[in-house]
Amino acid sequence: MFRSRLVIAAALVAGLSACGDTPGEQALFGAGAGAGAAAVFNGDLVTGAAVGAAGNVIYCKQHPNRC
Repeated sequence: MFRSRLVIAAALVAGLSACGDTPGEQALFGAGAGAGAAAVFNGDLVTGAAVGAAGNVIYCKQHPNRC
């Protein structure tokens, strides 16, 4: 059970590689991945979305050539 959840979460987080062209798109993609990962692990969806959005925006700002 844990392994399948880990694979699903990894796939959702891989969606962060699609950073988006604007900060709004970056936040939206990150929020989707974060909420999806939170759903897989029975976490709080709002917290997952907030962490995912912030994480993706920060990542894209730090590594613009990877987005």
